[in-house]
This record gives sequence, C-alpha cells and structure tokens, in this order.
Amino acid sequence: MKNFTFPTLLLVPVLAVLAACGGGGGSSSTTPATPTPVTLKSIAIAASATTIPIGIAVPLTATGTYSDNTTKALNTTTGLVWAFKGGGAVATIVPAGTVTGKAVGSDTVTATQDGVVGTLAVNVIAQWNGVTAGGNQTIGHKSDGSLYGWGSNIRGQLGDSTKTDRNTPTLVSGGSTLWKQMVVGEQFVVALRSDGTLWTWGSNQNGTLGLGTSDTDPHPVPTKVGKDSDWAFVAAGKSHAFAIKTGGAMYGWGRNFNGQLGDGTNIDRLQPTLVPLPAGLKAWLTVSAGDTHTLAIVKDNLNLYAWGGNASGQVGNGGKVDIVSPAKIGAFQWSSLAAGANHSVAVRTDGAMYGWGSNTFGQVGNNGSTDINAPTPIGVGSNWLAAASGSTHTIAVTRDGQLWGWGSNAESQLGTGGPDSPTPVQVGTASNWLSVTAGALHSFGLRSDNTLWGWGRNAEGQLGKGDNAQAPVPVAIPN
Repeated sequence: MKNFTFPTLLLVPVLAVLAACGGGGGSSSTTPATPTPVTLKSIAIAASATTIPIGIAVPLTATGTYSDNTTKALNTTTGLVWAFKGGGAVATIVPAGTVTGKAVGSDTVTATQDGVVGTLAVNVIAQWNGVTAGGNQTIGHKSDGSLYGWGSNIRGQLGDSTKTDRNTPTLVSGGSTLWKQMVVGEQFVVALRSDGTLWTWGSNQNGTLGLGTSDTDPHPVPTKVGKDSDWAFVAAGKSHAFAIKTGGAMYGWGRNFNGQLGDGTNIDRLQPTLVPLPAGLKAWLTVSAGDTHTLAIVKDNLNLYAWGGNASGQVGNGGKVDIVSPAKIGAFQWSSLAAGANHSVAVRTDGAMYGWGSNTFGQVGNNGSTDINAPTPIGVGSNWLAAASGSTHTIAVTRDGQLWGWGSNAESQLGTGGPDSPTPVQVGTASNWLSVTAGALHSFGLRSDNTLWGWGRNAEGQLGKGDNAQAPVPVAIPN
C-alpha cells in the first residue's frame, strides 16, 4: 500500500473551522459589556421655612437624584458647596448648610455638586422688637428700625398717608428705618428716631402734635417737631404728650385743662414746653401719661412725682383735687410706671407693685372696687417687672416672664378668656414674656422669641390679625 503525506498548510483551514464550531476541545469566552456610569441628575433643597426673620438660623438639606433613580443625601463630604446667587447680602450660610437672615430682602440659595445646581428662594424679614398700643390702634417696631401701624385711622394716626382703618400691619409712610421709640395717644402718635429727632402724626386737636398749631384736620404722615436732635424718651396720654432730652429736661404739650402738663397752669400748649423740676433735683428719668394725669420718676433718687386730673385719686397724693405741678408721692424708689385712663400702677425697684386711682372694675388690683387715692400694694409678691394700663384694665409681666391681668374683661382685654377680676390672674402658661402695652380696650405683649401677641377688642382692626374679630386669648401676629 502506498503511503500519502498531507502538507501542513492543508491542515490549518480545517483546524480553523473546528475552532469556529466550538471544536478542538477548548472552552469559549465573551467580553463583558461596559456598565453605564451612574450620574447626579438633580439636587433638591429643603428647609423648614423659606421666610426667615433677621437673626434666625434655618438648617437646609440637599438631596441628589441620580440617573438610576436612586436618591442620596448630599453634604460637604460628598462635595456639595452652598452659596447665594445674589452674593449673600440678605443672609449668610455656613458649609454645613445653615442659613441665617441678616437684612430684609430676597435671595436664592444654590447647592452645587458635580456641575449640578439646586436652588431655593428665601425671603428675609425683620422681627418684631417693640410694640405700643393706645386708643384703638397699635404701632409695632421691627428690628430693622421700621414702623408699622394697624387699627383705627380716622385721624391718620397710623401714619400711612391715609385715613383708612387697617387690620394688618401697614408700613408707616416714608419707610424710615431710623425709628427708635414710639408711643400712642388716643388718636395720635409721638416717635423718636435714632438721630434724636422728634416726630408726630395723627390728630392735632389741643396741639397734641406739638407743631405750634391746633386744628381738627388729620395729619396722616410723620412730621418733624422742631429742630432739636437730643430727644431721648417720649410718652403720650389721651390728648397730651411728653419728651425727655438726653440731659434730663422734660417738655410737655397738648391738652392741659386739668394741669396734666405739670407746668403750673391749665393752658394748652401747642409746642414742647418745659416741665419744671422740683427744687434741688436735676433730671427726669421716665414719664407715663393717662387721660388727664401724669406720673414721672426723677433720675436723682428714683422718687415718684405725679400731677394733673385727680378726680379718682389717680395722682396718688391722698386727695382728689387736680394738681398742676409735680407733687412727690411717698418716699419709695420706683423702676417703672403705667398711667391708665384714670388709674395708676407702678413697680418699685425691689419688684413690689402698687396701684391707685379709679377702681370700679378692679383695675387697681387690690381685690376691691373702691377708688384709692394713694399707692396700695397689689398682691404680696415682689417679682414684678413692668405693667401697662388701659381704660379699665391692667396687664403686667413678672421678672420670670409670666403674664398677668386684672380689671375689666368686657372686651377680652385681659386675655384670660374669663370674667373681670379685681386681683391678678395669670394669662396662659408661657414664661417668656418681655413687655406689655395696653390700648383702651386691647392689649399686646412681646415674647423673648420676638413674636408679637395681641388680644381684646378688635372692631377697628387693632389686633392686626387680618380680621375684626375679638380675641379672648393672646393671638400671634405675623411678621
């Protein structure tokens, strides 16, 4: 038999075919597909509030949504960067994402990571830091120095250039942010600016605005009184007012039929007129004005002086005859005063409180209803800080932040939700009240968290809560 030999080249194609068909005894392998990368697609910013009062800090959180529809919390460790579109003029933000309001205005917060940006609009507002009530209107002061008014406006006493009643806070005309202190009479307002100038608006009957004239026309915008710029403190009664200068001299103007200006006469004064100091004394410290009477403390020794209408014993000198010049009341040292329509309340430096004057509704607080013509103790405690007196009621705060009321509650002005009371009754359970103020039949208080609360009569919108319904207990007023 003849042997045949196959050339090597003829075997190569055969082996190639076997390999292609899975032959040759070897195992097969497939190159894995490259995975699609997961990328950040969007960032959502969340906050407990987007309206932020000045000085308040609000934490922000950022959540990223990825291309595979998963979500993840983002922060500095993941590469998140917080910023403001507007450069941070109205607020600050720290790397951890806490934003703090610093000036009134709006801006947009941005959260950026991996080229993706999330945004959140924030609005910074001013907090309330002061309030004063009088008659049927209220004036509030904000931390940026602006003033707002609400309630009755029949004489332009809200200062918003109209005679329209308001039931929500309305900016006082001019938009100044220099306001420092304000007081409210029956239908007029007296205010100080931080530059020491004196301003008034509202009714000018009896010369209550101190402008050198007397008329019945409304004065609905703030008007500067004189040229002096060294005024330090103001007070307003029903139709008369006072201002104390930095050196301790006190001036009064307005109605003086009962001697309430203390200048020794019964003549109305149309512009600021000096109130003489008692012999040997150098400076007035503070003053409070009622319907027809006035209370004041001298800086020299913290003694109390009073004058004016005294038909109900509200001057406190033991009689019921009007007094046209300052008369010393007792020998105690006093820290705060509150002249109501026809009654008076004062706190001594040791925290004890005294009341006197008209007491028909128990507004003196001594558990009686008979008029008192000399200071009488209210309760037995000595923890009082300050009080405010309305037409027939009294509101007070203690040094530990509690709120108390007594007298008439016919219009819910005590805030207790209960009946009249001739002795102090606690209002609610909050213990962070800083100050109180009283109008004729409504009341307001400021808490340590800068929230403003009102209660009582609201027919003219003096509670500022957006309606005209009475409030039997304290209601928060929006910033």
